[in-house]
Amino acid sequence: MTTLQFPSPKENLLPAQIPLVSPPSQSLDSTKVDRFKGSLMGMAVGDALGASVEFRPRQYLLDHPVSNMQSGGTWGLQAGEWTDDTSMALCLASSLISFRGFDPYNQLVRYKWWYKFGYLSSTGRCFDIGNATRSALDEFCRRQNETQRRWRTVNEEQMDSFTFDEMRRSGFDVNCGGQNANGNGALMRLAPVPLFYYRDPEKAVTLSGESARLTHGDQRAIDACRYYGALIVAAVHGESKEKLLSPNFYSEHRAWFGKNELHDEILNVASGSFSKKDGYDKGIRGSGKSVQALEAALWAFYKDDNSFEKGVLKAVNLGDDTDTTGAIYGQLAGAHYGFNRIPSKWTQQLYAKNLISCIAEWLQSLGDSRFATQSSPQQTPTRMSQSNQPQQYPNHNTSQNPLKIASNPTSYQPILTSSSTAARTSQYSTPNTKPGFPTNNSRSTAKNSQQHSSPWIWYRHEQ
Repeated sequence: MTTLQFPSPKENLLPAQIPLVSPPSQSLDSTKVDRFKGSLMGMAVGDALGASVEFRPRQYLLDHPVSNMQSGGTWGLQAGEWTDDTSMALCLASSLISFRGFDPYNQLVRYKWWYKFGYLSSTGRCFDIGNATRSALDEFCRRQNETQRRWRTVNEEQMDSFTFDEMRRSGFDVNCGGQNANGNGALMRLAPVPLFYYRDPEKAVTLSGESARLTHGDQRAIDACRYYGALIVAAVHGESKEKLLSPNFYSEHRAWFGKNELHDEILNVASGSFSKKDGYDKGIRGSGKSVQALEAALWAFYKDDNSFEKGVLKAVNLGDDTDTTGAIYGQLAGAHYGFNRIPSKWTQQLYAKNLISCIAEWLQSLGDSRFATQSSPQQTPTRMSQSNQPQQYPNHNTSQNPLKIASNPTSYQPILTSSSTAARTSQYSTPNTKPGFPTNNSRSTAKNSQQHSSPWIWYRHEQ
């Protein structure tokens, strides 16, 4: 089966330039595809609608409410272009498709490519990145560099071509998120995981959490993704909106969550904290924090009068982290309403809409094991046999080059962890930033540590 091929960062292809290949028609379920496309396109539409007013406070949105996609504003994008939310989701989806499954090391590699080279960015550069995400990717780069130093003969391109199983045997810790990283940067990119694994809800929920842990180590950020992943799976399976928003959803789907209970703050949201008539006046915020972002997206879904258009505009017009609130809303609302109920005036204007649609089809096709086994994973050929062990995150380390180590790892204490060094300095240049409007959230932190000549400073809630 000929599959969708994603470029290497060296090819410098923009998303709209990637050649498209559709999956076999017999592998597609038209109803499910409509929901998959709805989720991914809904995410990108919400992102693009909020992009021009990102960081604008609520009062500005009350005076100048968003009603359509528009050019200029925060990032100077063209109408329909999207930000880091969609770029990272496409990186995640490209890994799932290329590896026919969940490879956390490769996911981080692709996030790094976006950060360093603008991979799968609508503009070809990384212009928008949250603090927690940036810190995690800096830590990932540091761990790669430390591993290269120890192995000596391995260059960066070789490091990027290894798989999770290979790096796991050498003791590489892929969980790079800080323990207190509680931003919404994992929630904003989530959809590809629950979509790909929707046939196995328990695995979908588990891996939704693990996808967050790579960059966000706070349990609230992890459990926000677990809960939202469960909602997306249920939406794809056609559960009613009433059930999705029910305070009993968690208890009725408890088996999906395994042994680990949700964090109390996520349980509070699941119990209906979002169901507030007056929204902003009652504390709903378009915040960069995971719990508040989850609550805001669910509030918009609750208040959308069964209209994607109304709901996504409610999400964006909360202000502050407008693109991410819109993107999070769009993942669930799009899965529930389907692609055909997203206004065509927006989907037609969306940058790289054909690629996003094609990716949705492949996620649905390859998530079906009948077709996933018909071709081998699209990845750089590896240098060693694949492990037969199940994917996990054990504390094994050989401190050896995967080009040389045997297939059976020897157990040592892990060395490549966030505590192995006090220095977390990026080896790469800081992405370009532009002056803009500070948020009115006093808990926000500076988006980048780099000083700017402009009197304005960019802020990003702790994504």
